Amino acid sequence: MSDQFRDKALPLHQEGVAEVVDRMQVTVAELWAVLNVETRGCGFLADRRPMILFERHIFSRETVHQFDASHPDISNRKAGGYGAGGAAQYERLHRALALDRKSALRSASWGIGQLMGFNAEIAGYAGVEEMVTAMTISENHQLLGMAGEITDNRLDRALRAHDWAAFARGYNGPEYAKNSYDTRLAAAYHKYTLGPLPDLVVRAGQIYLMYLGYHPGSIDGVSGRFTRSALNEFLEQHGLPVTSEINEELLEILKQEVEKLPA
Repeated sequence: MSDQFRDKALPLHQEGVAEVVDRMQVTVAELWAVLNVETRGCGFLADRRPMILFERHIFSRETVHQFDASHPDISNRKAGGYGAGGAAQYERLHRALALDRKSALRSASWGIGQLMGFNAEIAGYAGVEEMVTAMTISENHQLLGMAGEITDNRLDRALRAHDWAAFARGYNGPEYAKNSYDTRLAAAYHKYTLGPLPDLVVRAGQIYLMYLGYHPGSIDGVSGRFTRSALNEFLEQHGLPVTSEINEELLEILKQEVEKLPA
């Protein structure tokens, strides 16, 4: 079944990382620290729609509370009431779309960085429709949107200075310390300066395996046992030589299989 929020859903690529690093004037380790701590890990669901979270209190605000009485589960002055995650968030979004499309899109957070729709303009888009279209195309687009919000709020300066508290305060709000965002950012940065960065080929392979209905485990760019098991299952089912490594050749095969999936 086709869906207005399903497009190419391409995984993060080295070119996208390089563009964002250049735009924010940070190192790759600083960027991965943010991605590790502040994002959902993967910008897409298994059905290839962007990861979203619908915020009922934002929809209430955007629509001047006109649907609070009739639709309190999706329009409410009080935050919360999210219900199940994943695809269930689209059920809530579609109900809101039927009431007020623009406000509904502005009331959800989108993609790997969970960029709020109402921040479309400060992230560099003409409007929320353009932003949502970009979110469906690739994680590269999602990451650029996140970078636009970070630079507009001048949080890139805090990243370059390794002022983790300032970054966490600007990104998460004044109660950032409750979830130790600042110390977690510092620890993640330290880890990435010392150890290997996520392998983007492996990570893309994990995402394609997920799209194809396999279970590679966390989308983290590390070839662990779940990823190897999912890869071997795919290879065996397609009559291909079994290997534990995802390389560029295998990645292209996985991508071609994903392209065969219904729109």
